[in-house]
Amino acid sequence: MSATPQTRDTGRATSGGLGDLLLQILLVGNSFVMLFPILVMGLWGFKSTGEIFGKPFALPNFSNLTNFVTVLTQTNFFGYLLNSILITGGSILAILTLGTMAAYGLARYRFAGSVAIYLFFLAGLMVPLKLAIIPLFIQMRDLNLLDTRLGLVVIYTAMGLPSTVFIMTGFLRTLPKELEDAARIDGASDARIMWSVMLPLARPAMVIAAIHNAVPVWNDFFFPLIFVQTDSRKTLPQGLTAFMGEYTTNWGVLFAGLTLSALPITIVYILLSKQFIQGMTSGAVK
Repeated sequence: MSATPQTRDTGRATSGGLGDLLLQILLVGNSFVMLFPILVMGLWGFKSTGEIFGKPFALPNFSNLTNFVTVLTQTNFFGYLLNSILITGGSILAILTLGTMAAYGLARYRFAGSVAIYLFFLAGLMVPLKLAIIPLFIQMRDLNLLDTRLGLVVIYTAMGLPSTVFIMTGFLRTLPKELEDAARIDGASDARIMWSVMLPLARPAMVIAAIHNAVPVWNDFFFPLIFVQTDSRKTLPQGLTAFMGEYTTNWGVLFAGLTLSALPITIVYILLSKQFIQGMTSGAVK
């Protein structure tokens, strides 16, 4: 005897409920795995090195701010912070400006060589810039950009353009052509259409591209180590190595510094989270 429709619906609902439960468990577990190191970093910032190794999972004394005071007073923390803000901000501004313009041309216009240019940008996603560190160093030396903030901005811009063009091109291609046609009928130029019509609609994708590039630029240690030697021009990740010695490391102070350095980019992400989620879900619902 075949199952009745009500029986089949009940079985389907039970299966869907079990699947949702497993998905929720998976998401909670993934959240724990992602947040646990950040939580540990923050807690260990309130402990001394002895407490970290002696009682790693015990709650610290949150009134003990010695490590944070040490970071702020015994290093050029605010100078490193300013350098990181200038370099990251300048890089993101250049990446979004150049990447959005390139993506707009590739997405909204058809011309000979557009596919080849798009593939050229995609090739940048497959080849890490670190593989070309020696010729890149020679090029920066010839351009007199060694030991400068501008040199790092140029490097990060080149590193972030491929992913930005990829993200923005895919998003801009989904925007209806009728919007352009209506703007042209009203007498708008191509630049006006891009600035007043397309860019406001592409804001979620721009936020995704900005966050996608800002986090690795802010946390990068490799390129500042190679291209910056003057202490006054160092970024936060590079400057905090002052607490790492050849034989001993002040882990409590180091974790306190890492906690302080992670705060700005975390705050920016929280402020832009609405736009980020909107960009991630764009096109999911017609």
